[in-house]
Amino acid sequence: MRKILIGFVVVAVIAVAAYFHLHHAKPPVEAAYAANREVTVWSTTAQVRSPVATANFGEPLGIMSRFGDQVQVRTATGIVGWVSEHDLLSAEFWQKAKDLDSTTSALPIEAHGHTRVLSNLHLDPGRDSARIRQVNKGVPIELFERRVELVPPPSASPASSPASSTPAQETSAPAAAATNAKKEDWWLVRAHLPDQTTMSGWIIGRFIDLDVPAPLPDYASSAGMRIVAWFELNHVSDSAGDAKPQYLVVGDRGAEGQPCDFTLMRVFTWSTQRERYETAFVESDVCGRLPVRLTPGTTPGGDASFTFEDLSGGAPEQRLYRMHQTIVRRIRQGGAPGGKPASHKKRLTPPSHVHPTSAGGAKHK
Repeated sequence: MRKILIGFVVVAVIAVAAYFHLHHAKPPVEAAYAANREVTVWSTTAQVRSPVATANFGEPLGIMSRFGDQVQVRTATGIVGWVSEHDLLSAEFWQKAKDLDSTTSALPIEAHGHTRVLSNLHLDPGRDSARIRQVNKGVPIELFERRVELVPPPSASPASSPASSTPAQETSAPAAAATNAKKEDWWLVRAHLPDQTTMSGWIIGRFIDLDVPAPLPDYASSAGMRIVAWFELNHVSDSAGDAKPQYLVVGDRGAEGQPCDFTLMRVFTWSTQRERYETAFVESDVCGRLPVRLTPGTTPGGDASFTFEDLSGGAPEQRLYRMHQTIVRRIRQGGAPGGKPASHKKRLTPPSHVHPTSAGGAKHK
């Protein structure tokens, strides 16, 4: 009986010690967040080790101690183990990434697209900027703002990052970049991730494919226009009674790295008689800067307007345009329209391989 009592006391002491160890452990010295899709938490820093937990991207981890580039962390469930320092994002960095998400939530969407290749989201535009995380090919994105940055020479390596390794397409730069100071486009985007979360960041423009609604790409291509953004001005009905969007399309003819976000504008309207789109408006003397702010028509074929900042005169100037039926005019200061109607009605023959109909496309607000 005495042995049983002693055994019971020993078990009780062990249980109490375990309870106090779990509930009164020392607090972490700082907070961090998992930097990769999956971060393995290991039992020890030794070569012979075993995984004790897995943390997903953005999961909070408490830092307990450091040993070289190895960090002892505690998960939200209380499991303690070791990870590489490169698998962590600092609390300060994580807050900056969240602030970027807040920024995009207040900006108008200029275009929709998806990642063309495995891509990195950066905190700022430029290959040397810290990387937030990596996203797979085919991830849907929304585009907000464009910046132009110099391509670093091939010998320059990107800054070390707490996130995943840099895609090969991003690390390599053309040999001519070192001498010709080549420039490239960067876009501020919001990525819609497979886990139903979003993450904002800057991505190289060439890594993006725009989801431009048909048949706009074919019509723009026939005009030698590289589409930058597009907007639904209003809707009209076709002969079958189906709604057809009428579009404002902005773009450029030059290569990437140009000082203007766009230099060309086209308005495509739906012809109920010919059952196809026609070019109702052309403007080619602008140096436009995004965003284009749109007030769409609220009724079928209703009046619409749009405005943007223009740099073609050297100093920033706000340009305002209004669309009534198929006529688009620029509104000068004081509210008076320009002396010449800005309507350049032109039959637009669809390319032979394009059926003269259009997908609706997403509405940009």
